Amino acid sequence: MKSFLAQVASEIYSKHKEQLPNLAIILPSKRAVTFLKNELLNLVEKTTIAPKIISIEEFIQELANLKLASNIQLSFELYEVYKKITPENEQEDFYAFTSWSQTILQDFNEIDRYLIDTETFFSHLFNIKELDQFHWTNADDKTILQKKYLKFWEKLNVYYTVYNEHLQKKGIGYQGMIYREANDNVEYYIQNNINSTHLFIGFNALNNAEKNIIQEFLTNTNAEVFWDIDQKFMDNKDHDAGLFLRNYKASWPYFKNKEFKNISNHFSEEKNIEIIGVPKNIGQAKYVGKILGKLQGSIKNTAIVLGNENLLAPILNSIPSEINKANITSGFPLDLSPFASFFETLFEIWEKNTDGVWYYQDVINILSNPISYSMTTDTAEEIQQLIEKIKNQNLIYIKQSELETINKTGAKLFINKKDTTISSVIDNCLAIILSLKNTYTSEEQKNPLFLEYLYRFYEVFNQLKTFNAEYNTITGIKALKKIYSELLASETIDFKGEPLEGLQIMGMLESRNLDFETVIITSVNEGILPTGKTNNSFIPFDLKTVFGLPTYKEKDAIYSYHFYRLLQRAKNIYLVYNTEPDALEGGEKSRLLQQLTMLKEEKHAITEIVASPTIKNNTLELSTITKDENVIHRLKEIAAKGFSPTSLSNYVRNPLDFYTQSVLGIRETEEVEETIAANTLGTIVHDTLESFYKPLEGKFISIEDLNKMRKELNKEVANHFSKSYTETTDLRGKNLISFHVAKRYIQNFLNFEENRLKSGKQIKILQIESNLRALIPIQALDFPVYIRGKVDRVEEVDGTINIIDYKTGKVEQKDVSITDWEILTEDYKYSKAFQILCYAYMIQSETIYNEFEGGIISFKNIKGGLLKFNFKYGSKHNERQYKIDTEIQSKYKAELEKLILDIFNKETPFQEKEIKTHAY
Repeated sequence: MKSFLAQVASEIYSKHKEQLPNLAIILPSKRAVTFLKNELLNLVEKTTIAPKIISIEEFIQELANLKLASNIQLSFELYEVYKKITPENEQEDFYAFTSWSQTILQDFNEIDRYLIDTETFFSHLFNIKELDQFHWTNADDKTILQKKYLKFWEKLNVYYTVYNEHLQKKGIGYQGMIYREANDNVEYYIQNNINSTHLFIGFNALNNAEKNIIQEFLTNTNAEVFWDIDQKFMDNKDHDAGLFLRNYKASWPYFKNKEFKNISNHFSEEKNIEIIGVPKNIGQAKYVGKILGKLQGSIKNTAIVLGNENLLAPILNSIPSEINKANITSGFPLDLSPFASFFETLFEIWEKNTDGVWYYQDVINILSNPISYSMTTDTAEEIQQLIEKIKNQNLIYIKQSELETINKTGAKLFINKKDTTISSVIDNCLAIILSLKNTYTSEEQKNPLFLEYLYRFYEVFNQLKTFNAEYNTITGIKALKKIYSELLASETIDFKGEPLEGLQIMGMLESRNLDFETVIITSVNEGILPTGKTNNSFIPFDLKTVFGLPTYKEKDAIYSYHFYRLLQRAKNIYLVYNTEPDALEGGEKSRLLQQLTMLKEEKHAITEIVASPTIKNNTLELSTITKDENVIHRLKEIAAKGFSPTSLSNYVRNPLDFYTQSVLGIRETEEVEETIAANTLGTIVHDTLESFYKPLEGKFISIEDLNKMRKELNKEVANHFSKSYTETTDLRGKNLISFHVAKRYIQNFLNFEENRLKSGKQIKILQIESNLRALIPIQALDFPVYIRGKVDRVEEVDGTINIIDYKTGKVEQKDVSITDWEILTEDYKYSKAFQILCYAYMIQSETIYNEFEGGIISFKNIKGGLLKFNFKYGSKHNERQYKIDTEIQSKYKAELEKLILDIFNKETPFQEKEIKTHAY
């Protein structure tokens, strides 16, 4: 296959062999410039001066004698003009201004590139906006906002005129302004370069300025133009790929008697085309890796063209290891580096902070960030202590003074917005970069890639510093963050490599003029290829049409041309699209794919497949832990200390949890409770009741006692809330509600107690939160086994001993009623009944009492009163026994003994259970 540039180079060399130094060759992109130079180099037979080969952007700047300014600088310059023209009381700050300034600049670009008469154009635009407003309101009924809106459109021509004059004085311009200036200067340029021959190669969609400039050269000099188009697209009047070139051929006077060069017939040749649908972006990247693997390392003349350039990182990670050479044209986006998110996080939390108080999650996010940690190794111990303090004391908000140990150097991770200026914020970012540079140049953490990132970030923040010093318009961290993000979006880390060797990876626009034998194109979806009806403009569609500005129709035709041009000379083509795109990443399969299959060429072998990852439906394997001698030894240690009712219930629920928590002693990592957890709320209620009732042990309760508790209620709940969770002075949201819920639970309980007393019951408190421990004699075991626990409350009511367990969750009577003894140690649902009987067994072992009643008081079901344990019997289970007497305890002991023997049985491993949840 002979590429387009090879063909053009051959023609240029054969015709201008002796005049190469006098040639000026203009191409659409710098990438194409490199490839054409290489093609000419292969043809040159002797040492000679090379022709001037440049991109169209460089050529236009040369014609205009203006320097192209960056978008950020152009925004600052436009804001300077905006402040001069707009009354001070009507001015927006720079942050609000940037929300629409980039769109205005884009529209100025379009207007100038297409050489529109601005006075007429802006007059029409104002009239349209005025008619829009009149449609909704009468002329005399306009609001202040509507009047300001119309005033803006009325003054838009003034903004445009003053802005252009302002930029001219500085010798800079935006792209459209430079094009208009170049168009005005073209005759002067030709007169001064009469001996040069200009060749324009591989263009497609030209704006009016470019059309005028090229036609001026064609008419008045011996210039030539080389197009790259297939006869199929030129002949088909409805095919978008040839839309622009058909128009030039028909309308340019030059082509009435001159050849329209370089129309090829390659598209109809034999091609193997695979259209592959793959779910999601990562799926596309993985499939591209599979395609490259099939090529078996033979990637000469192969290109991956990214429809969506965000796929660059996953594509790079999917390239097979045998491919050791790749050239990435676009570079790696700086905003995908780890430092981009690091600084964005810093800006976000600095913006939040106004009063020197920091939200705990923000503090932990920064301190836990590996980049932060690498620059604070000298204070690593203080950082760890602070994080532990936050978790242990459940601190939701941290004062600035507590962070001072981490702010020892000039590079501060925590700055108070109230006490800083934008200049000092930028300086602090630069200090952070320098601190990190010292870290990554040290022998311990040397990292050349990170140093390259840091150098580019140092450039970015130096630009911000320069802009802030020159314009002094960045009014806050919010505005700084926005400018930082816009600046970062245009920055890349360039990959070092040989641009003409290995696998080529590029974006769609970078593929202009280039040809490859094997082409892989990704993200061939509607909304990406082509982009569809996206319209980042304030100019209405009808006005664009009347003045000849490009609309989505022309933009779609541009992508159609690039797509088909890549296919023209290729032999093996893989077109990959996303079968499950979301709203932000394009729509369904691209119309270009539909067109390719519906208008199929005879020699095209097209295969369509939908690929998906292989999903193995693995059988769920529950974990099993065998009981070796070490495990048995550990179980004996626990038995000697005492199994708790909770741990035994945990074994019934899931033996593996019992193993990890009781045998191994593994607990969940302690985290800050941003919203109070249910178990913490339960602890607060339990502790408050303990402080109320502990002094009453051995005494009868009176209504006076309850009234005294009510008076102390707020103070005691606040005290225990502070101990178990956090201080109550700054409670807000759900935590404030939880504080009042705890008070309401106890208030309801005290009301329940009062009703019991008023009904004539005499209640004597025997024990409150007492620690119990009892031996379980098991003949089959030759070592002692104990159970231990803390009973919430033991009381005597009219001669009956009640064992009471408090629950802040929802419990119902059915949860403490049993019909079969075996279910106690088989179904976790009856864990509450199991615990009550366990407390009864321990109390019976330690006291003179042999008969009890026991139950649950559920604070979420306080109307249910004391939910008493009972054994249901009879043919229909309609008879109940509430007394926990010797017979009941004997049957319970038998089940408890079976459970403990099962725990110690070496032949019974700790077998994981599939957990079934129950509502409580």
